[in-house]
Amino acid sequence: MSGLTLYPAIDLKDGACVRLRRGVMADATVYSDDPAGQARAWVEAGCAWLHVVDLNGAFAGRAENAGAVEAILGAVDVPVQLGGGIRDMAGIERWLAAGVRRVILGSAAAKNPALAHEACRAHPGRIAVGIDARDGFVATEGWAEVSALSALELALRFEDAGVAAIIFTDIGRDGMLGGLNIGQTVALAAAIRTPVIASGGVGGPDDLRALRHAAPDAAPGRIEGVIVGRALYDGRVDPRDAMTILGG
Repeated sequence: MSGLTLYPAIDLKDGACVRLRRGVMADATVYSDDPAGQARAWVEAGCAWLHVVDLNGAFAGRAENAGAVEAILGAVDVPVQLGGGIRDMAGIERWLAAGVRRVILGSAAAKNPALAHEACRAHPGRIAVGIDARDGFVATEGWAEVSALSALELALRFEDAGVAAIIFTDIGRDGMLGGLNIGQTVALAAAIRTPVIASGGVGGPDDLRALRHAAPDAAPGRIEGVIVGRALYDGRVDPRDAMTILGG
């Protein structure tokens, strides 16, 4: 059984590293005002990837924390995946040229699937689709809008596009430390061929063990990794222990 990748989350709001509860911008806890320093800390702990989100950008529809992202890219030598406010080919190409390994399309993929297909053709293996769901339905615009489209319906639109990964987040659990929605994550991963990255709700090592145990139910390799935010920042999960549990 292959291991899962740990993706420490660096969520950026007004230039600082924060964690939100259920995606509410007004309910943010600031953990660091030095995103580059935080990125270095995760890498020094052994993390092989970083997951970065421009939260302001997700609401504004354009890059709002570019300086912080550029500082992170300049501070570490591990691959970075970036989402939040990237809505066109110009934005995609700008960040890929700047050193981002993988661009995450969320609202743009839901509202303009043709863009995601075009981006995948132009940049094979470097485009991920972020599917943020509330009660199973896709939310967009920084989670402010909920559509009538299910997470699975959206994922199926990209089955043949060459998407590197689907990042599935249960918004209701995000930042709440109550555990991943393993049932929906496994069901999604079992229904598509694209690798799935789990996100939203990790509260401790037992949640990682549960995901690791459940991952084979989705077929080997279908669940590729897991994003962890608040639990890492609060010290509920040690990054080295997490990587041992995940086998990544």
